[in-house]
Amino acid sequence: MSTAEDRAAQARGATPQDAGAALAQAAAHPAVSGGALLGIGMMLLGIFLFVVNDVMGKWLVATYTVGQVLLIRSLFAMVMLAPMIWREGVRRVASPPRPGLQLLRVVFSTAEVAAFYWAVAYLPLADVVTFYLAGPIWVTALSGPLLGEKVDARRWAAVLVGFVGVLIAMQPTSASLGLPSLVALGGSLLFALLMITTRTLRGTPDTTLVTWQTVAALVAGAAMAPFGWVTPTPIDFLLLGMLGVVAALAHMCVNRSLKLAPAAVVVPYQYTQIAWAVLLGWLIFGDVPGPALILGSVVIIAAGLYIFLAEQKAQRLKAGAEPAATDRDTQDR
Repeated sequence: MSTAEDRAAQARGATPQDAGAALAQAAAHPAVSGGALLGIGMMLLGIFLFVVNDVMGKWLVATYTVGQVLLIRSLFAMVMLAPMIWREGVRRVASPPRPGLQLLRVVFSTAEVAAFYWAVAYLPLADVVTFYLAGPIWVTALSGPLLGEKVDARRWAAVLVGFVGVLIAMQPTSASLGLPSLVALGGSLLFALLMITTRTLRGTPDTTLVTWQTVAALVAGAAMAPFGWVTPTPIDFLLLGMLGVVAALAHMCVNRSLKLAPAAVVVPYQYTQIAWAVLLGWLIFGDVPGPALILGSVVIIAAGLYIFLAEQKAQRLKAGAEPAATDRDTQDR
């Protein structure tokens, strides 16, 4: 599946609606401690697989173009999606609701994928992951003007703190603020726009959303791949295809995690991705993060967690208020 779907539809970018639904389900059917522990384990495994996928991508774009990466991984992803498309119904998948918004969503998705792989070819993996951690903060900032959702003063304060963390990590000087950093930051904004459009289209079946994203990445890859084509070795060809396979396994782990335990329990573990990115970036590429990146990451994570917990509190208050309102209506009648 695409990098955007890896982040936006799953734990890396789990929408507040997904988290709220999981929380409401957990409130109605409290998870046993064993289920919660297993859910945490599945989340940790899923996030680790996402970072492994990123490492593979960084390794491969050092030799192959972004177009080749998109093309080959999307071909493998379509093979994996074929049984699900057949089960869902080809006609239903081919005729999604609100086609204009669906098209806009796949444009965001494909551009975000390309931005991620282009940026990671020039920057340490931990740097790019740090910029993408700001995605949920972008979503909160944009949900008011784009979706008409109310964002209270405390969450706006968390948004500002999160952007301060981004500035700390970027160290925006004339020497350090180059094109790759701007592309990575732009990719995180595209990722946020993808999450917002996904939220708007949440009634669309998952298979349809993922299929159209994959098709869009496949088409973009086919258009870009001829320029600078490098014929892959058999092993590299398999690794390029494994990008889609590993991402699919990560999806499964995160989906299972959200079914086994409340979102409030498991979603915060998504931030372990920065630890894995630092560790694997150091072991495989020799990248050593500076103190500014580490401090910026901590600030971004703190702001993101605050926003997430505020969302959970709002969901609990809403869930508690709705039955009360129903009782009052019954009494009035």
